[in-house]
Amino acid sequence: MRPTSPHQPTKLRHTAKDWDDIRGAFSMSIMVDTPLYSLAQNLEGPEWPIKDKKETPALYIDLTFAEAYESLVAKGQPMERFDQLVDILKETLAFDNPFGDMVAQAAVSTERDNPLLKNMTRLEIPEEFPIEFTALQENTLEFCSLEKLGTLGQFAVFAQGLSQAVIVGGDFRGLLNALSHVDEPALAKYLPFRPGKKGLHLIEAVALTVRSLTPEQRAIVISKPSQVHPATRDRVARLVAYFMDQKAELVAQIASGSSLARALVVIGDPALETVVNALLTPHLKNVPAPVSVAKSGSQPKSGKGWFSRLFSRS
Repeated sequence: MRPTSPHQPTKLRHTAKDWDDIRGAFSMSIMVDTPLYSLAQNLEGPEWPIKDKKETPALYIDLTFAEAYESLVAKGQPMERFDQLVDILKETLAFDNPFGDMVAQAAVSTERDNPLLKNMTRLEIPEEFPIEFTALQENTLEFCSLEKLGTLGQFAVFAQGLSQAVIVGGDFRGLLNALSHVDEPALAKYLPFRPGKKGLHLIEAVALTVRSLTPEQRAIVISKPSQVHPATRDRVARLVAYFMDQKAELVAQIASGSSLARALVVIGDPALETVVNALLTPHLKNVPAPVSVAKSGSQPKSGKGWFSRLFSRS
């Protein structure tokens, strides 16, 4: 890093020495390439006004005190923005430094000692379920990626150690609390979980995806399916691949004379169900047509399968 210039702006809370200390320490942080606006959101402090993914700590820590300050001024930022930059780096380090020790300590704990994993077992929520398929916000998913938390099990082990030493907020805390207290309605906000049932479900997984779409994007799914964003199509395809057994169940139920629309009533939102139907239907097109009743007057078989029985209407 470059040496610090003796010149420094006045009326700042942080000194040139503060800056040298923090930029030296932060150069080793795994958060060095994380956008500052995302770091600010994780700390639940004032927002960082420059919403650019290239606006990271790495952009500043090789600059001297005066150069970093002047760089912010050149972007039209007020004097106090430099103090906010230092605050974000300091608080992130305090949040970041314990992580390695926490993960190491938590990793040696058995599953029986981790109440989060025990609760997941009770609810039949698989530890290997990918974090990317949750409804966590983008900045939280980015944080999980940086910490190499790819599954719910890894999240639970990490969070159990983290929760005892570091205060976290946002939807990270929301999912942590939902797992800790077995709050089923809260779990359904983040996971494809069906309150009152166990396990995770394909239908709810696609519904979570739809909930993240704008009204305009939902309209395109229904009226112009060929124009659905590739990322949405890819996500649904990967969800179907993950829940392959549940796809097979849907295929069997539709083949026996039921309908996808009937299976989707568990969502409880007709508008949402219509979009989920449109996204799932292409993956169920290999379903054979139901066998019609013979003209001789023979009666149809009474058993329609568990989906039909479960959602039969009077």
